[in-house]
Amino acid sequence: MSLNDLHTMGVAELATAIADGKTSSVETAQALLARAKQHQNLGAYLSFNEDLTLAQAKAADARIAAGERGPLLGVPLAHKDIFVTQGFPTTAGSKMLEGYKSPFDATVVANLAKAGAVTLGKLNCDEFAMGGSTENSAYQVARNPWDTTRVPGGSSGGSAVAVAARLAPAVTGTDTGGSIRQPASFCNVTGIKPTYGRCSRYGMVAFASSLDQAGPMARSAADCATLLSAMAGPDIDRDSTSLDHPAEDYTRLLGAAREGASAAQPLKGLRVGLPKEFFGEGCAPDVLAAVRAALTEYEKLGATLVDISLPRTQLSIPVYYIIAPAEASSNLSRFDGVKFGHRAAQYDDLIDMYKKSRSEGFGPEVQRRIMIGAYVLSHGYYDAYYIKAQQIRRLIAQDFQQAFAQCDVIAGPAAPTTAWKIGEMSDDPVANYLADIFTLPASLAGLPGMSVPAGFGAGHLPVGLQLIGNYFQEAALLQTAHAFQQATDWHTKTPEGY
Repeated sequence: MSLNDLHTMGVAELATAIADGKTSSVETAQALLARAKQHQNLGAYLSFNEDLTLAQAKAADARIAAGERGPLLGVPLAHKDIFVTQGFPTTAGSKMLEGYKSPFDATVVANLAKAGAVTLGKLNCDEFAMGGSTENSAYQVARNPWDTTRVPGGSSGGSAVAVAARLAPAVTGTDTGGSIRQPASFCNVTGIKPTYGRCSRYGMVAFASSLDQAGPMARSAADCATLLSAMAGPDIDRDSTSLDHPAEDYTRLLGAAREGASAAQPLKGLRVGLPKEFFGEGCAPDVLAAVRAALTEYEKLGATLVDISLPRTQLSIPVYYIIAPAEASSNLSRFDGVKFGHRAAQYDDLIDMYKKSRSEGFGPEVQRRIMIGAYVLSHGYYDAYYIKAQQIRRLIAQDFQQAFAQCDVIAGPAAPTTAWKIGEMSDDPVANYLADIFTLPASLAGLPGMSVPAGFGAGHLPVGLQLIGNYFQEAALLQTAHAFQQATDWHTKTPEGY
């Protein structure tokens, strides 16, 4: 097998090729490392440790030689730079953590390593996962391989770029308000945010503790299911937000027809809810056209489309941008220049050290959110803003439960537009925030959601179809996405030159 072909293969293909001896984990890792460095202009990777990567690959090859098999054994992956990873810097895209190396692995990283996955490197992201374009990275701007003048989305922009440009077969990401689903939509890859608490937050640099959730990004729903099966599981001893819910095989329903369905219509009986709030004037016509065409395909597969309403969708933006900054201001208070993190070189006293260290270490967007969070948590405003936002959050979750009484899965656009030009929204943070309108409700409710490639809009820019399931329905959600991908080829499309 030619080393030039390895980047074209997904997780399942690579695992089979390595297990069958057609290639080795070492050869695969070397080829992908060379490719990643060749395309550093895309800004996908922040760091490598080639010696450690090849040592992990050699260990995987030894396990295979001893007769061991596994769906991830020997497969090289890459991690968003929000997960602490032994042997690699972990910066969270911030100058505040420049040069930091963790003495331990995040649980998600450790779980994938246990399954035999090899770490290629750390991926670019918006600073502390705050942003929707990866322009807030303190190190470099990530570029969308479909049009390098445009953003890849964020905050998991480097992750989406790595998969879209075939620099890694699959990656990890995190989703706080849509940071897996929106960049997956912009870059024509598949990504899933599981039910809040499914994946441990231990070792994941915190942004908003009640919202942050890890998830996989890959070319297909099948590959995402394979990764999620290894990543997820209870970790209650180390993560107080981890669900005490047994680990699952999320691949178990892939390719299976629903009860009473046929091979031609594997989704017969599936009720797909279409929230009227997702299909209004706020969504670009080219995005709506692609999403509508994808929904027509679902009808061919036997699904029934049902009109529903999520009446508090518009409130999700003010609610999120009260709760998330409030939690961020608390979580980021630990970065004060005393114990770890950036410390100013010159200062007059302790207060001056705090001010200078945080002003130099944090970028503009992070400072903005810390200030908003401190404001809404302050005396006299806590009840008026933070408590009220939490009450509306509960109502948003109730809207979903009422909707799921009428349907099995909810569908709509993952983002209201295709990717915008780099710098286009830099001076308008509110416009940037509005781009999360379709992903925020599921995040606030803690529901699983994913983005699936669904075609292209104006300028041949990718459009993602968002699918939202009820709590703990990841396997059924992945089954629904997989059936669509078996009938279409949008997820196989590659940007020209990659």
